[in-house]
Amino acid sequence: MSKLVIVESPAKAKTIRKYLGPGYEVTASMGHIRDLPQSQLGIDIEHGYAPQYINIKGKEKLIKELKSMAKESDEVFLATDPDREGEAISWHLANILGLDPAAENRVTFGEITKKGVTTGMAAPRAIDMDLFNAQQARRILDRLVGYKLSPFLWRKVRRGLSAGRVQSVAVRLIVDREKEIESFVPEEYWNVDAVLSPPSSKRQFTARLFADASGKKLEVKTGEEASAIEAALKGAEYSVKSITNSKRRRQPAPPFITSTMQQEASRRLGFTATRTMRAAQTLYEGVEIAGQGTMGLITYMRTDSLRIADEAVAAAKEYISGAWGDAYVCKTKRTYKSRSATAAQDAHEAVRPTNVALTPDEVDKSVSGDPAKLYRLIWSRFVASQMSDCLQDTVSADIAAADYLFRASGYVVTFDGFTALYEEMSDEKEKKETALPPLAEGDVLKLCELKPEQKFTQPPARYTEATLIRALEENGIGRPSTYAPIITTIIDRDYVEREQKKLVPTKLGRIINDLMMAQFPSIVDVKFSAQMEKNLDQIESGKADWHKTIDDFYKDFDQTLQKAEENMKDQKIKVPDEESDEICELCGRRMVIKSGRYGKFLACPGFPECKNTKRIVKDAGGACPKCGSRILIRHSKKGRVYYGCEKNPTCDFMTWNEPTQQTCPQCGSTLFKKGGRAGMLLCEKEGCGYTAPLASAKKE
Repeated sequence: MSKLVIVESPAKAKTIRKYLGPGYEVTASMGHIRDLPQSQLGIDIEHGYAPQYINIKGKEKLIKELKSMAKESDEVFLATDPDREGEAISWHLANILGLDPAAENRVTFGEITKKGVTTGMAAPRAIDMDLFNAQQARRILDRLVGYKLSPFLWRKVRRGLSAGRVQSVAVRLIVDREKEIESFVPEEYWNVDAVLSPPSSKRQFTARLFADASGKKLEVKTGEEASAIEAALKGAEYSVKSITNSKRRRQPAPPFITSTMQQEASRRLGFTATRTMRAAQTLYEGVEIAGQGTMGLITYMRTDSLRIADEAVAAAKEYISGAWGDAYVCKTKRTYKSRSATAAQDAHEAVRPTNVALTPDEVDKSVSGDPAKLYRLIWSRFVASQMSDCLQDTVSADIAAADYLFRASGYVVTFDGFTALYEEMSDEKEKKETALPPLAEGDVLKLCELKPEQKFTQPPARYTEATLIRALEENGIGRPSTYAPIITTIIDRDYVEREQKKLVPTKLGRIINDLMMAQFPSIVDVKFSAQMEKNLDQIESGKADWHKTIDDFYKDFDQTLQKAEENMKDQKIKVPDEESDEICELCGRRMVIKSGRYGKFLACPGFPECKNTKRIVKDAGGACPKCGSRILIRHSKKGRVYYGCEKNPTCDFMTWNEPTQQTCPQCGSTLFKKGGRAGMLLCEKEGCGYTAPLASAKKE
């Protein structure tokens, strides 16, 4: 053995070993090997906030093996991930193995391909102490907040709670949004639409009232106003007053960064941020492709840079030319501005496929499940970013009737460009434009229907994982690597619940947030948290000292903590129990929802006189087609949702298909929905066999 290369994971080691060949041994550290102790603060506050690192329990054998391998090697290369966390792992490995951190033994790979590994190995460098100190400062800050605040919450609320420098801000955003929704007062308004058709065609289109005859904008607030307008328009002639034609160019979305990848995977694939990052890690570290061996399929997935290597752009354009033709190739070099509130860290490229010629269809032959779905998304997004703009002819027609003006607008795609492959999804519901029939100024139109419609203004939408990540990113809170664990933590702590895709604060979450707002306002202040991220960036770029950054924070924080202890002396906050609809069969009380070590459960409020407890079951609606009992939502060992009879195991009915509120027209049993939007309804009662397309059933 002559050269040892240490990476984090066995999968990554396997891929890299193939590219390096003989003369190299590649092994894995299995992530971090040293950290702060779990049982104590582990930071010497009195002596410059010195961290007291210890070997992680359970890694003694691995550390011994790494030391032995390093001793037998002529050279040791530290090839952990190319970010703050990876730099820290390399620094700890250097210390444990007795390597000089200033020696040129640190290598990084932007992609785990032959080229990426060769390029990385050809440019070894010293450990970047600024990058390491930025990670170390973040770790110490998070430890100081977590280990000082959590015991406070245990004493004042209950054990098992936690607060964090970033998680507490995330909870505040969700609670603030819920309060906005609760305090929202809907306002009535009316749309007045005219369904019209031109003289030369039977094609109908819709125009909406927007102004009076002078062009002054109209807002119809009440039904009385709408009725008065409807009466004034009775028998009126509708004629085209003016037409505005123009051309519109739509540019593709930029390639993914970590946050946008998580957002789009949530919208399109229904993935949580954690699930997305797990699939991305697999694609980065390497998978087996038939006929090509093990290879990394995407570049490093923790990045907030939109930079793309010139050779990757050239390869994408060559592929586009061959697949769609030269007209679909973007003729200029696209440059994208970072959406992040802070300057993008440009150490990495955006997330892109390492080999654009390896299409998703080809990958699907060797890879399945989440990695295959995510690869298709990453590949499509990147290739589309190098395609031509979508060109549209737009038309807007103002239509006069009595003393009012209506407006209709639409467009026609003259060249589809990048939309031939991919279009970014939106969190907001947009009013869809449609193509208008041919119109000319002066045309007298036929009124087919006048439709006044009552509407009410809507409150802001609850956060989903996608919109919360976007809010954190736009406010400069956290970093690409932190979004997934933040969301996991606040859900695990029972501060937030998922209701379908929406994030809703629990009673506990609201109580903790209110306490934090009252006693630790700076910790949950969005601007303060964003400034801390900027301070960490300053450390990374060598413009700030990490000791001073922590000291400036801790002095104020410690004073705030002491003041909070005084303010809440002898005070304890009780979290009210949440009542359920379940009645205790032993004593007749209404059972309450409690949280325990293994999640939520039902308990009798009569404890200790009555110690009855139950699992929480969720009613899926509908009736069991075998015995008529309730159908409950259940979860498989892998977390997949299925539906089963509440009388299980007496009744063995189960299905993957979702029960609906509709009943079978043939036998009266519950109908089940199979498939997605274009799915079907079916009856699962034995011997019935009724099915119907979902779309036609919705219309009925």
